[in-house]
Amino acid sequence: MKYIALLSGGKDSCYNLLHCQKNGHELVASASLGPEAGKEELDSYMYQTVGQDAIELVARALDVPLYRRVISGEAIEQGSEYGARTANSGVSGDETEDLYALLSTVKSYHPDVQGVSVGAILSNYQRVRVEHVCRRLNLTPLCYLWQRDQGQLMSEMIAAGMKSILIKVAGIGLTVSHLGHTLAQMEPTLIKLHNLYGAHICGEGGEYETLTLDCPLFKQKIVLHEVETVIHSDNDFATVAFLRVKKAALQDKEAPSGADFDVPELLDEDTAVIEVDIPHVVDASATIDANNHKHIVRHAGTQSREINGWVSVGNVVATTEEEISVEQEVRECFQILRDELARHSLELLDCTNINIFLSSMDIFATMNAIYGSFFGTSPPARACVAICLPRPHKVMLECIAHSRSAERHALHVQSLSYWAPANIGPYSQAILTDERVFVSGQIGLIPSSLTLPSPQSLPLEAALAGQHANRVVRALSTNTGSWTGQTQLALYWLTSPSHLFAVREPLASIDVSPTLFVVVQSLPKGAVVEKQILLHTGRVPIIDEDGETVIETRESDFTQGAEGPFAFETSTIADVSAGCTLIFGRDAVSDEDISRLRARGAIAHTWTGALSVRIFYVPSEKTNVQTIYQSLFEAFRPPVSFVPCAVVSSRDSEWDYALCIIMV
Repeated sequence: MKYIALLSGGKDSCYNLLHCQKNGHELVASASLGPEAGKEELDSYMYQTVGQDAIELVARALDVPLYRRVISGEAIEQGSEYGARTANSGVSGDETEDLYALLSTVKSYHPDVQGVSVGAILSNYQRVRVEHVCRRLNLTPLCYLWQRDQGQLMSEMIAAGMKSILIKVAGIGLTVSHLGHTLAQMEPTLIKLHNLYGAHICGEGGEYETLTLDCPLFKQKIVLHEVETVIHSDNDFATVAFLRVKKAALQDKEAPSGADFDVPELLDEDTAVIEVDIPHVVDASATIDANNHKHIVRHAGTQSREINGWVSVGNVVATTEEEISVEQEVRECFQILRDELARHSLELLDCTNINIFLSSMDIFATMNAIYGSFFGTSPPARACVAICLPRPHKVMLECIAHSRSAERHALHVQSLSYWAPANIGPYSQAILTDERVFVSGQIGLIPSSLTLPSPQSLPLEAALAGQHANRVVRALSTNTGSWTGQTQLALYWLTSPSHLFAVREPLASIDVSPTLFVVVQSLPKGAVVEKQILLHTGRVPIIDEDGETVIETRESDFTQGAEGPFAFETSTIADVSAGCTLIFGRDAVSDEDISRLRARGAIAHTWTGALSVRIFYVPSEKTNVQTIYQSLFEAFRPPVSFVPCAVVSSRDSEWDYALCIIMV
């Protein structure tokens, strides 16, 4: 695609351009924001403002037009989110809106531009705001440095022929004497400061800023003829100083410099082992026997329940029994969901996770367009699969939401990178609230292109889906307190029984948690496997001996067992009620079987704390899952959604049905 370079003049914004070129994108223009004339530096949360005297030379070296704008706004919205959760609108007067105005101008001159190069490595603050602007302008952020290891990145930049110098220092161990030094000269010092003090090797903590004098993409190199050192502040902890560029020029290169760098491996070392363990098998798509269609559960009415600020809503389907358009059906489902949430004084923006069940993936695009109109910033996590819904329904929703009494964090990365798939659609990779983490269903997309492997490969797709889920969790943890994370449910959606038998053993060994495999009709983009997980951060508030509340870390307690025709797996966190239980069953069951299961101490917590129930089942005349649900939950019945599947499996056996019960 044609793209704009968002230039700071530093190493990151320039090195990302090499990766944009490596991935086949075409640079057509550059854009930069800076302070008004006479000001050399602003205390901006968003933009590097030193080195602006040389930014014109950087654009000329790249041989593309430069569009500039003065920063007039301030950092008004300083939270982890930007904009409203219900609309794609900005914050008036915020410095982020200067970027919106700048890119709008560039797009008016280059209407065929589709992407924006961004050099963000770790800054969630910057990424969220750039992506917000890009989404409003229908531009795709290209962010190939995102979440990369900083030590590795530094070495790659040097090896690629990047000549960037320190133009500002503001971190412990860095002094005025380091100004003007190149990355190659500074690498040993930066590594030493990282080992001693935890300083960011690439300066992601604001330790330093750089100016790029040469880069393999530069047609000419920049030569500094005269600079002046400016001391901004001097103290015992860290001197803040920068170079003022007084005179500089472009100079022809003696010979074109080639970029010697590789893109990261698609799979990390541990994940590559998983790919090797999964055999290649011939695909056989899943269908439910036509004779069993009459046994698909038609559950009447939408239900909801509230426990400790958590609300679940199940079986959201249109009330009409007549055929209506997909658009009408989606809108009606959302109106039902909105009304049900309102009964608990909640809104759509309080949703943490939504699961969408479609009668066919052919209607996904239509559904998604309507779905997206209900959400703005940090939409809920979600999974979407195609199942055999009872006619005439084409759409079914279920939802878990939380009141705003607990802080909510979203990971909604919309940039193309090597990290994990961008969520360009209206959903977040993960939502964290009240120490529960809902991770969206992950399919085996190649992150840099958002395409599935070609030719189709079950081992690679399965390995990628797991790697994406792991990287999402790590990124969310990094931005929200570096918790350990305890998996409480691993759910694998597959499209073929033969695929199930190939992946079940190697994938079941990954997560020490309740693990469920189900085979459904189809998945988004024609994927063959999708992984969805639920976690607890492990952080638990405890009252200490002084009566003070302290946060301690707990590990998940995983238990499995059997009782008559049932098997179960359950995960709980000590000192809190949060958990998940899977109950597997087959054949007919008696009242005595139910009573014995309910009496098992290992899952006694399930019946009192059940917030939400999903029942995955193979339609059959011998299995009455509605009766089993009603018998298990006699005193109160949490909201339930019935999900027909071609196959239902635990980590080692097939079953007629499985109850997935989330407790809070």
